[in-house]
Amino acid sequence: MPLLGPGPSVTAESQNSAKSLARLVEEHYRRPRTLKAVFLERYSEGQREARVESGTVYFRRPGQMRWEYESPEKKLFLVDGKNTWFYVPYDHTVTKAPVKESSDWRTPLALLTGKADLERLCSQIDEVKQSGVPQDHTVLRCVPKGSTQDGHETESRSRQKEQSVLEGGDYTEVLLEVDSSTGELERINVRQPGSVELEYRFGDWQTDIPLSSDLFRFQVPLGVAIVDAEGLASSRH
Repeated sequence: MPLLGPGPSVTAESQNSAKSLARLVEEHYRRPRTLKAVFLERYSEGQREARVESGTVYFRRPGQMRWEYESPEKKLFLVDGKNTWFYVPYDHTVTKAPVKESSDWRTPLALLTGKADLERLCSQIDEVKQSGVPQDHTVLRCVPKGSTQDGHETESRSRQKEQSVLEGGDYTEVLLEVDSSTGELERINVRQPGSVELEYRFGDWQTDIPLSSDLFRFQVPLGVAIVDAEGLASSRH
């Protein structure tokens, strides 16, 4: 969806409105202990054909997530509170990495764990206009602190781009489409240099449903190799 705004100057009223809506989003997701939703993930890079995946995502406070990819292939991305696990059954490998900062954009959905503070994560928050957005929805634009737009150089990484969005990356901006009356998230769009975008769309939100702690523990299957991402990063320096 192309951006239609904001204009050259952002009014104080617009900034206050964006901050109020950001607080509404935080409050909406701060109360529930658990969350569940279906998701559609769309990864695109320039003019190349986008890759679309879908599945179910679970959240459990504090700081636990489970992304079950079901189509077009089964994958699992899991955050147990201490480590992240990215498992692709077809490859017979799982990549393990420590969680750096759960309140950082190292996972763009950190706010759903109940720890994020958008005003602390973003150097700038404002409202933007996008075509195709329902009248009762609003799009917030967050310029992450430390991004290229924030005027600071970010650490370059050689991880795969699709994993970098989940585990840490160089974001230029993050767009959040929310229900203006409830603060519920409809869509998150993460933009990176080189026309790289990762979009999540959510539906069928459920809150405070029973979720076992075992759902957020990764049991390494027999015959599956563990790749230590932290060790690989250290060996490059």
